[in-house]
Amino acid sequence: MTFWRDEVINFALDYETEKHIAEQREWILREPQNARPYYHLAQLYRMQWKQDEALALLLEAVRLDESLADAHISIAEIYAVRGDYAAAWRHARAAERAGKRSAVEMLLRHNVKEPPSGDR
Repeated sequence: MTFWRDEVINFALDYETEKHIAEQREWILREPQNARPYYHLAQLYRMQWKQDEALALLLEAVRLDESLADAHISIAEIYAVRGDYAAAWRHARAAERAGKRSAVEMLLRHNVKEPPSGDR
């Protein structure tokens, strides 16, 4: 199975991922004010364990469109893993305001205390 996984399956997945990365980069060049390709590119980078690059793209996505709940959820996840719970809560609440509560539920499920409102 090692040959198939390493030489065939992983190669095919890497090729497809790189193809989609190129598509998202081209979309950003065509529409630099559109938050969606930044979000999609960030998700592809997360799949490649490029968390810093993904976070930068996600922050740009929510700068362009504060109501992009999925980007806020992804940011909350990254910050939660890093232990920056205040930032995780900020983005979880932003996602909730935009209509999606899953990041809030994730933090509550893992007993991550929400900081007082002045500390956010």
